[in-house]
Amino acid sequence: MNILRTFLIIILATPMISCESKEQVFDGKVKISGKIENSETSNLTLIKYLDNSTEVVDTLKANSNGKFEYELELDEPGFYEINIQEKGSIMLALYDQDVTVNYDVKDEKSLSIEGSVDSQNMQKVKKLREDYQDQINNLNDAYYEAMSNKDQEKIKSIQEEAMNLEGNHSNKVKETINEMGDSFASLFALGMLNPKQEFIFMDELVGKLNDKYPNTKMITSLMAQLEDLRALSIGQEAPEISLPNPEGNIVSLSDLRGKYVLIDFWAAWCKPCREENPNVVRLYNEYKDKGFEVFGVSLDRTKEAWEKAIAEDELTWTHVSDLKYFNSEAAAKYQINAIPATYLIDPDGKIVAKDLRGMSLENKLAEIFN
Repeated sequence: MNILRTFLIIILATPMISCESKEQVFDGKVKISGKIENSETSNLTLIKYLDNSTEVVDTLKANSNGKFEYELELDEPGFYEINIQEKGSIMLALYDQDVTVNYDVKDEKSLSIEGSVDSQNMQKVKKLREDYQDQINNLNDAYYEAMSNKDQEKIKSIQEEAMNLEGNHSNKVKETINEMGDSFASLFALGMLNPKQEFIFMDELVGKLNDKYPNTKMITSLMAQLEDLRALSIGQEAPEISLPNPEGNIVSLSDLRGKYVLIDFWAAWCKPCREENPNVVRLYNEYKDKGFEVFGVSLDRTKEAWEKAIAEDELTWTHVSDLKYFNSEAAAKYQINAIPATYLIDPDGKIVAKDLRGMSLENKLAEIFN
């Protein structure tokens, strides 16, 4: 799971009001100072994060006691790190506050950051990211072991645990962001959220930050990305799909209006899709008489493979496909770049949930129908 993305926010320097009500303007200079103890080198590398890469800003020279001081000129706020070569790095979010860093490389818990509130917030984000990655690594190890042992029950259990872990992690990230207020460091944390699942939260946050830091390049870029997802966000009307069924007749999603419909993007060649099908069959049989329908959209290339999978998996619901793989008209409308993928829509045709599988689908349908 690669859920980590680095964000760069570009913010125009804004005036600060002193207690005497006289306007002061950030002069574009930030002092970075501190002490790095027990390091084998006196050369610390200051690195800046860009959109999809990094660049070396300068070398910070520490004296014989490990103390250093450096004045950084900023024309925008941004994300940085102090690289200590053999002992990792310290992440910073720098704008209009000086920062003091103290760290003993022999004690990972010794890191102390004073001054820059945004940099202090970055440590919270980093801790969340590292903890989550450790949990993912443990699950991956367990998954590969279960695969080697062909333990299907264990595999299913781990998959469910991974889905629950992602949901719990998202909640922790949102709680941390809320605690940060309007700190621009929160943009770094946004990279750990799934925009499909957390669109409303992200949209509100970016809007709030845009109010504080208007016309900034990073926020403008994020707003444009979110705008592309708006049509597929929770509460929006699901885009129409009109494609041939196996008999060659055109069937539309809107034909099922009045029911809860699971739009299921799948394919005969997709192993995870086929593994999920028995679960969907079971739930379909349980709730079809209560107003539940499945609208299967196949991304297969051949009619033969599509029809064979339908028969083998005993999928008795509505099926459509233009047999164009990921070039399908429906896949483009719904921004599908991986399957399985699902959208649940209500009787009025509005999206109420996304990417439901396994227990998450079962729980949602129980919530609706029971």
